[in-house]
Amino acid sequence: MIPKSHPRYTMLSSQELLVKGIKKGITSLNGLMAHGRGEAFDYLLGEKTTNVAKKSIESAAALLLLAKNPVISVNGNTAALVPKELVNLSKILKAPLEVNIFHSSEKREIKIKNYLIKNGAKKVLLPDKKHKIKHISSNRKYVNKDGIYKADVVFVPLEDGDRTEALIKNKKKVITIDLNPLSRTARKSNITIVDNILRTMPLLIKTINNFKKFNKNKLKKIYNDYNNKKCLKISLKSIKRSN
Repeated sequence: MIPKSHPRYTMLSSQELLVKGIKKGITSLNGLMAHGRGEAFDYLLGEKTTNVAKKSIESAAALLLLAKNPVISVNGNTAALVPKELVNLSKILKAPLEVNIFHSSEKREIKIKNYLIKNGAKKVLLPDKKHKIKHISSNRKYVNKDGIYKADVVFVPLEDGDRTEALIKNKKKVITIDLNPLSRTARKSNITIVDNILRTMPLLIKTINNFKKFNKNKLKKIYNDYNNKKCLKISLKSIKRSN
């Protein structure tokens, strides 16, 4: 058991959760390696949620509340790290959870679905072979007709660049969580939250609940005043200052 007083509590907790995810069959070894890359950036950010990340969270909350058909895309890492938060967010937004993984495995997709249901989800969508998005050749092109296929806004935490770019080309707005401000995912998304997902998700849920009282004009202003490229530059400066 890692004490919360430990200076690296968040990072060590995430490692432990992903190892458990591998044992449960919901996370891949490749996902564990990808997480390790993110940890390096978190260390350089001081393992804290920066002011610019908070601004990105506010913009994400506004866009999700404005969306007509928001969808939450779930891969193995997000399912292992924040299952209860994903379910909570889904309920607040009335947005479906849809499993989509890079290393295709129907067995693992079902395990992720069952794990989310175990954590309180009422319904979890899986990709089907009849519906796909354009501009991507990998198996991640397959989506669910009631989920990503018809979504206007897709929340894709810990996403890969190929599909992020494809979703944008398919005229969908994309929100991501990515600790690397230089990644293609970070640069291609409409909103990139440069932060650890363990810190981001509770803040995002809290912000959405606070923003529910705002009218559409106020929400639109929060989103329209946001500049992703500018925020990424600020995040990069924060990383450089740590050296």
